[in-house]
Order: sequence, then structure tokens, then C-alpha cells
Amino acid sequence: MSVLEWLDKADRSLFTLIHADGAVPALDWLMLLLRKGSTWVPLYAFMLYWSIRNVRKYVLKFAILSLACAGLTDYISSSILKPFFGRLRPCYDEALAPVIRNIIGCAGKYGMPSGHATNHFGLACFWFFTILLMTGKKWYWLWAWAAAICYAQVYVGKHYPFDVVAGGCLGTVIGYLMYLLFRKWTLAELRLS
Repeated sequence: MSVLEWLDKADRSLFTLIHADGAVPALDWLMLLLRKGSTWVPLYAFMLYWSIRNVRKYVLKFAILSLACAGLTDYISSSILKPFFGRLRPCYDEALAPVIRNIIGCAGKYGMPSGHATNHFGLACFWFFTILLMTGKKWYWLWAWAAAICYAQVYVGKHYPFDVVAGGCLGTVIGYLMYLLFRKWTLAELRLS
């Protein structure tokens, strides 16, 4: 068995463990809620409110680069990498049909990397490091927020675990690059003043 075959087998086994064997039907509603975009609108509103209230002189840069980060992570994961890898979602795999719980529709055909994981880890990373730079505070809960969304993606059957790991890694890299851009932009402005 090659390394890729072993990884695929491990991914399917872990998917089955989380999605089917580890499922708690009483939590289905929570996992469905975690992955809905509208659930996170209050968080985005809080981040905007917090930045206006606490780091007013950086708010425009913070908002612009937050939007840029979200746009980049979404575009790269969904429009470039998913078609490139062409890895089917678990719900399209006939071998997993007996395991899939059908608590949510299948949607898009490809799942590698997870767009949810890429987007949320991108924002978590960007926000974590920019807030650390601006205030010295370490908001570790941002990482837990992104991880919860990733877990929910596997739990509801939308993604294999490695899809969300790949998305999380990609998002973290993009988020960190956006943070570096924020830092350079901010430091350049401080030097000019």
C-alpha cells in the first residue's frame, strides 16, 4: 500500500469515526448551526465594533484586510484548488453511502480543501496576530472558533478530516500573510508620521 492509499484509508476511517460512530444525534442541530454563515454574523459585527472602539486608528486597515483575507481564502480554496484536486466530497462516494447520515444536502461536488476551514482559519490567524500586534492580547478563542467549524464540517458529512486540515493550513498561511501586510502597512505609516 502506497503512502497516498494509506492516507486515504486513514482519512475515510477517521471520517467514519467522527461522522457516524461518534455522532450524537442530540448535537446535530448545533453542528448544523456551527457551519451556517449567518451564525457568525454577530462575531463579525463584534469584531467591527471592537476595532472601532479599541483600535480606532487601525480600524480601516483592519476591516479592509479582514475582507481581503476572507475573499482570498474563499477564492483560492473554492475556485482554484477544489477544481484542481477534484476530490469528491464523502457524500458522493458510493462506498460511504451506508455511513452517510444525510443530515444535510451534499452541495458542491469537490471538497479538498474545505472552504469553511480555509476561510475561518484565515480570519482567525489574521485577527489573532493583528490583535496581538495592536493590543498585546492573545485571543486564543479565535482558534477554537475555527476548529469548531472544521469539526462540524466533518460531523455533518460535508468533508473528510484531511479536507479541513488542508483548508486550515491554507487559511493559516493566507491569514498570516495578510497579518504581515497589515504590519508592514501600519509600520510604514508610523515611520512617515
